[in-house]
Amino acid sequence: MYPHGKGLSQDYVPAYKWFNLSAAQGYDIAEQNRDIAASRVTPDQLTEAQRLAHEWKPATER
Repeated sequence: MYPHGKGLSQDYVPAYKWFNLSAAQGYDIAEQNRDIAASRVTPDQLTEAQRLAHEWKPATER
């Protein structure tokens, strides 16, 4: 939804976060989409997206 702006504002930072989390679970297409999202953000935004992915915890662990 984030990369296409469907139902919310287009934003590649959270798109990267979710693609990265999915790629870590072994989804090949997510890895490809993560790399596309990474190419569409600034270095600072990429750092932020990586931080968000690293810090994300499932709701049951919060």
